[in-house]
Amino acid sequence: MNDTPETSRNSSTALEQLRQLIQQQEHTPDRALPTERELAERFGIGRREIRRALDVLEEEGRIWRKQGKGTFVGPSAPVQPLVLQDLPQQSNLLEVMEARLQLEPGLASLAALRATKEQIALMKRLLERMHAITPPEDGDQHELWDSAFHRAIAEAAGNRLMLGLFDAVDAVRRDPGWQHLRVQARTPARLDNYDTHHQRLVMHIAQRQPHEAAAAMREHLLALQQALMETLYSRQEEAP
Repeated sequence: MNDTPETSRNSSTALEQLRQLIQQQEHTPDRALPTERELAERFGIGRREIRRALDVLEEEGRIWRKQGKGTFVGPSAPVQPLVLQDLPQQSNLLEVMEARLQLEPGLASLAALRATKEQIALMKRLLERMHAITPPEDGDQHELWDSAFHRAIAEAAGNRLMLGLFDAVDAVRRDPGWQHLRVQARTPARLDNYDTHHQRLVMHIAQRQPHEAAAAMREHLLALQQALMETLYSRQEEAP
């Protein structure tokens, strides 16, 4: 299937669609999920993006694959957040950053208190996948794995309502209309800085340090906010 603007969004869109499909199929784990080709046609998303989203779900333990048999739901059903409708159409990227600054430090603090060993191991694996992105400038993969990392922290916090709020805010963040700005704001130096933030976050969560984890998350989000604002203002100055 050819990827076009009309038929394909990105890997994050594929991941969101697949999470919904897994929720529908969690009561029939013995039945294989549709093939990559069928999923691509069903969702109007490229097969490459479907494969990347399946990689995230497999890393999270949501699905398992058996060669020659297919892809199956398991070993356990994902935590399903509450769904808040229509927020992506009613907000913008700078509001998203304000909301993240209010929400995610608290999630990081709770994660430091509640994360299981398995959840911490997942965070570390997601960081490894971010390090291994090839080519390094692949913005689609950066957004996919970064979003999965932050969601892993949100899920480890163990609060269903806050997880629902996180997903609603993240849906606005991933709006395709803002993708070009996000790509422009992502430089090698900033990526190195974000990587340091991520490493510190996992360290504080693993060491059960809620105040430090919250502070590390706040520092990270402030850096993201500053990068986005600088990029946005630069674009406005360049506009005729």
